[in-house]
Amino acid sequence: MRISEFLPVFAALIAGLILSLGAAAIGATVIENTSTKAVDNQLAMRGYDWVDVQGDGLQIVLTGTAPDEQTQLAAQRAAGHVVDPSRVINVMNVVQQEAIPAPRFSIEILRNDSGISLIGLVPSGWDREGFIEALKRASGTGSVADLLEQADYPVPENWGDATEFGRTAIGLLPRSKISIAADGITLTALADSKEQKVTFERALIRALPDTLPVAIDVAAPRPVITPFTVRFIIDANGPRFDACVAETPSGHARILAAAKAAGVENPTCTIGLGSPTAQWASAVETGMRALQDLGQGSITYSDGDVSLIAAEGTSASLFDRVVGELEADLPATFTLHSSLPQAETEAEEETRPEFIVIRSPEGQTQLRGRIADERSQAATEALAKAAFGSASVYSAMRVEDDLPDGWSLRAMAAIEALAQLNRGSATMTEDLVTVRGETGNENARAEIASLLSAKLGDGEQFTIDVTYVRKLDPVLNLPTPQECVDRANQRIAANKIVFDPGSTELNEAANETLDQIAEALKECEEVEMEIGAHSDSQGGEVMNLNLSTQRANSVLDGLLMRRVAGVKFTAQGYGESQPIADNDTEEGREANRRIEFKLLNAEAPETATAQDEAQQDTSDAPQGENAATDTDGATDGAEGADTASEDGETEE
Repeated sequence: MRISEFLPVFAALIAGLILSLGAAAIGATVIENTSTKAVDNQLAMRGYDWVDVQGDGLQIVLTGTAPDEQTQLAAQRAAGHVVDPSRVINVMNVVQQEAIPAPRFSIEILRNDSGISLIGLVPSGWDREGFIEALKRASGTGSVADLLEQADYPVPENWGDATEFGRTAIGLLPRSKISIAADGITLTALADSKEQKVTFERALIRALPDTLPVAIDVAAPRPVITPFTVRFIIDANGPRFDACVAETPSGHARILAAAKAAGVENPTCTIGLGSPTAQWASAVETGMRALQDLGQGSITYSDGDVSLIAAEGTSASLFDRVVGELEADLPATFTLHSSLPQAETEAEEETRPEFIVIRSPEGQTQLRGRIADERSQAATEALAKAAFGSASVYSAMRVEDDLPDGWSLRAMAAIEALAQLNRGSATMTEDLVTVRGETGNENARAEIASLLSAKLGDGEQFTIDVTYVRKLDPVLNLPTPQECVDRANQRIAANKIVFDPGSTELNEAANETLDQIAEALKECEEVEMEIGAHSDSQGGEVMNLNLSTQRANSVLDGLLMRRVAGVKFTAQGYGESQPIADNDTEEGREANRRIEFKLLNAEAPETATAQDEAQQDTSDAPQGENAATDTDGATDGAEGADTASEDGETEE
């Protein structure tokens, strides 16, 4: 075959090959672009905008940075739904993950009569065994169930403070649950009484760490109250409770709501056990509304007995209407006694017999006024000596035969009521018992109301004017003013406040001492205290006086900055006028340069008021044939006092 014949065939083959390759290239490009666009759209629809899709022939290459491995694989699977998964090439990166954070370490400490249980997660580097041994020593029990898990992480900040407080608290609280963590502590516990609750709380507050928050919830059981008493009064001073108890939280809320509606500001009421009926709150609310209708008076609930006493001058028709409606509205469990007192004439008031008990701040108790007979006199004196101490009772009662029935029992009730107070008086007449004074018992008013309502009987009148004084509260155990001064001087004796030569500025050591003094005085209340600054005799007298005055003021400013709220300070400079050592020696001069605290306005012993003296004169003045006898008795008493004084001097 000639070459000329072969060339056209060969050219045709070459042209076909070129056309085939071109068509294949075009087809591959079309497929690549179509696949790339389809995959890109699919990933965008799925929210994988961070993926970069590129075509490489028939392959789809995925690049980009995935937030995590799971998302990376999900994007690859999404692309595989559009094209053959074998064509998808995954070259995506994953964001580098941070180190796994440490878990929250915590301990639940449970303590009851069976022992102590520990549950939680603790760091492996913590002294777990030492903590358990410390718990055993603090609680006095060898039974500690250790259910703690460990994790190999560093001990968190504040973990030591948290566990130390937990150890202290668990040793104090026999029935408690303490949740300890590095970011806070939660404590719940049970106390046997209100007094123990206060003791626990005070001890826990003293042990609180400064580095983390602590929530404390100490609960005391509900008291059993007998008789179950509410006494509500409206008089010239406004509405108020002398005593208030409720049987349930819902009843408590109902009574307080009624009190607020009547105008009582910040009413309080105790939830207790011993209610005579489930309708207690409803009955009390009904009686309070009735008293509001009367305008003034008192209503007393003592178990099932209700005494409504109107104020003098109340309209008889209004009184009858209110009493009738109250009788109809009260539940059948309650019995109503009502009284509308009539005003006495001036002559009747002057001749009305009285019995008076007075208790002084020093603890001395005087019995004055009338008593029915010698037997009642002896019984009354015995009760007073049992209540106040035999050595502190002075009796100046006078026997009178024609006293009203029940006089002696009412006198004994007055003594028992006064025994609830630290100081005050109880005055009793035929139809009224009045108790006045101060007490350190927050519940004294309610306890007196409960006692008198039970002792005096239904429908009897009594008034209570009692003030709660925090510094008299034995549960709080507040220091006396002199003890506060002693505390401050003890801190100075241990760490003397020393100023730099010629300076009036507090240095670091002096500030640390002031911190200790402020801490020692934080429980003091209503104390007036002088800060006295003294100098040695070196330098001029006027200069030393000015320097000591400025230093006293510097100490005063330092304590005021530390907010010692219960103490009123006065700064006084004395210069060199009151040395306590020889100024001719260095040791003496050092002793004379000093800061001292002194009590100001110390309470003088209180004496009987003019009114009390007048009452004594009118009630106890000897009359008629008894004058000589009473005078002799007074003389004997004076002689006895003189004899006791002489005996005391002889013994010394």
